[in-house]
Amino acid sequence: MQVSIIGTGYVGLVSGVCFAEKGHQVFCVDVDQSKVDQINQGVSPFYEPGLNELLERNIHTRLKATTDFRQAILDTDLSLIAVGTPFDGKEVDLTYVKQVAQQIGEALKDKSTYHLVVVKSTVVPGTTDQVVLPILEAASGKKAGVDFGVGMNPEFLTEGEAIDDFMYPDRIVLGGIDEQSIDMLDALYTGFENVDRLRTNNSTAEMIKYTSNSLLALLISFSNEVGNLCSAIGNTDIVEVMKGVHNSRYLTTVLPNGERVVPPITSFLAAGCGFGGSCLPKDVKALIAHGEKYQSLMPLLDAVIQVNQSQPQQVIARLNKHFPSLDGVKIAILGLSFRPNTNDMRETPAIPLIKALKAQNASLKAYDPVANSEAAKLIRPEEAELCNSLKEVLENVDAIVLVTRWDEFKAVPELIAQFDPQPVFVDGRRMLDKNSIQRYEGIGL
Repeated sequence: MQVSIIGTGYVGLVSGVCFAEKGHQVFCVDVDQSKVDQINQGVSPFYEPGLNELLERNIHTRLKATTDFRQAILDTDLSLIAVGTPFDGKEVDLTYVKQVAQQIGEALKDKSTYHLVVVKSTVVPGTTDQVVLPILEAASGKKAGVDFGVGMNPEFLTEGEAIDDFMYPDRIVLGGIDEQSIDMLDALYTGFENVDRLRTNNSTAEMIKYTSNSLLALLISFSNEVGNLCSAIGNTDIVEVMKGVHNSRYLTTVLPNGERVVPPITSFLAAGCGFGGSCLPKDVKALIAHGEKYQSLMPLLDAVIQVNQSQPQQVIARLNKHFPSLDGVKIAILGLSFRPNTNDMRETPAIPLIKALKAQNASLKAYDPVANSEAAKLIRPEEAELCNSLKEVLENVDAIVLVTRWDEFKAVPELIAQFDPQPVFVDGRRMLDKNSIQRYEGIGL
């Protein structure tokens, strides 16, 4: 199939490269000439494990990046809209989605064959049918469901694991205004075998995305709330509490041979210093705001956000047990990206934590295996010194705070064992064995 993907951000480029790998002819469209040039040179504009390898294999054979929007629409059967949908605190900003819909419609005006337009950007329920479709009809002078189709195909990609998530999905949600739209969207996924496919309307497809992310955020904040209570009670460890919860038959399956299979969902039932990224915080807030438009309040999701926003203070509380005043205390921050295996700094808990520590005049150093360059855009030199190695950031500090679960940080116990005195170690992710470090403090402990 000939496919055009509008937007070469995280979702757009990963989708384009993976569809090309599956055998489709893909045109990735962007207004940024420098990004287009970089992609055509086989280099991804962002860090994602495995992406560069697939990009290099498919570029100039089944994949091409271009700024020629109109020609990309005319030369393809199906277009995916994968542009950003930022949230301003009150509503999702559809500026880019509307602009793209207008441009696609104008191109369709001069196209004689049927074309399917699919929204892949995360948009609130009703957007595809009530915003995108009317713009397409007005700009093209044609009729949706007759001259062109309209669909909605949400993505379920985890940064750092996106290639596997795309190539081996747990579900494919196919939204559309009619059977023809859904059938054509279904054909795009012909090479994806043994995957559950849900055929539905566009509004339901949009809601599935928001509900999925809201559930994950809910599980994290629930775990954090219980972890905070464990800390207050004393002699109670949230890690052991959650192990007991995970072993419930509701969350695990025991095979006939006695092997216990623990599903990935349990990784969200774990306490830490808060969730971040481009999806969970934005999507939960957007769904709350969308509910207000329909006089349908969402107090549970409100609480999810409140718990998450207060969670960095739990780190500071652990530090204050050892340093009643943080004035002049030398602290190393381990990890700046919101999760491992990505350089994405959006909504990372590292930023509010650094600002809160700096407000108490702490002296900060920070290190991330891949996100330092992105961090330099958000963290001023006077706020924190960005170090180039784990060994460097650990030198001459009074305390260490682990924010991101990078595998490299497993070496910390060995590296600091020789220090005298050992720094206080606050495990914001409960990643390391509490018995492996002399002065260990952890969330939920």
